[in-house]
Amino acid sequence: MNWQGRRVLVTGAGGFIGSHLVEHLVAEGAQTRALIRYTSGGSRGWLEESTARKNIEFAFGDLRDRDSFRHAMKGVDIVFHLGALIAIPYSYDAPLSYVETNVVGTLNVLEAARTAGVGRVVHISTSETYGTARYVPIDETHPLQGQSPYSASKIGADMLAQSYGYSFGQEVVIIRPFNTFGPRQSTRAVIPTIISQALACDRIRLGNLSPTRDLTFVSDTVLGILAIGSCDDAVGRTVNLGSGQEISVGDLTKLICRMIGREVPILTDAERIRPENSEVQRLVSNNALARELANWTPRTSFHDGLAATIAWIMRHLERYNFGQYTK
Repeated sequence: MNWQGRRVLVTGAGGFIGSHLVEHLVAEGAQTRALIRYTSGGSRGWLEESTARKNIEFAFGDLRDRDSFRHAMKGVDIVFHLGALIAIPYSYDAPLSYVETNVVGTLNVLEAARTAGVGRVVHISTSETYGTARYVPIDETHPLQGQSPYSASKIGADMLAQSYGYSFGQEVVIIRPFNTFGPRQSTRAVIPTIISQALACDRIRLGNLSPTRDLTFVSDTVLGILAIGSCDDAVGRTVNLGSGQEISVGDLTKLICRMIGREVPILTDAERIRPENSEVQRLVSNNALARELANWTPRTSFHDGLAATIAWIMRHLERYNFGQYTK
């Protein structure tokens, strides 16, 4: 799609993937409105220091508050809905907040888009909705399994998005990225957790080392979101974004240590281990549908993506609380 002059709203715009998506849209000439969660400090998240900031229209609100969208949706052609609570461990402590933000918040986005006559809503889901793989690679027909309150809330959000297509004719595309990594990601994700500790600590403390993940560099996820989100043949469908390759947490840790050039002992921290039946043991994507619909496959090699992420974290190590566990 030619994004020049297209009017786009991005929810969760100040976050990790959202900020990269906003910057790419601005670079492509889209009239980009960024919905940021309101705080008294007025922070714009990762867009606060962005070189694209002067070309972004900011709107502030809360996904849980339908009134937040009265002005944010005006004149919009397409919505990319990335806003969500994402940390799985915290969802064990505060499940209601995940339902309110991820389920009710998605309902508010969908209803506001329908009322405002927005042409298309691109809803960003997660591979966590599949739970532990029953077969690999995981395609879009794989059963859904809510193994954590977080994943259950995202399943609920997905079903609401789907229902707005069936019930109201709203154009909806559901995209399920597998594990995205790259600059700006917090230690709520495994790669920044490993890198920051490998750089600054004499030990690396992790939870379960055996689960495998399918990891995609953030620029590839952004390109996939734009390619699938703008694809007419994807309307009414769910599409995976993943590399189709997997690596265990333990092997990932050893690889990062080799790339950094440090031998750091790896310890299992009981506080970081998920409840046994909640841990998703294996995730690996079948990305055939993304290739078929939009000719999308990752462009960045896993090694190059890791190298770029390590370099970015080295330059911004002061941002990381590598000495403490953040849920």
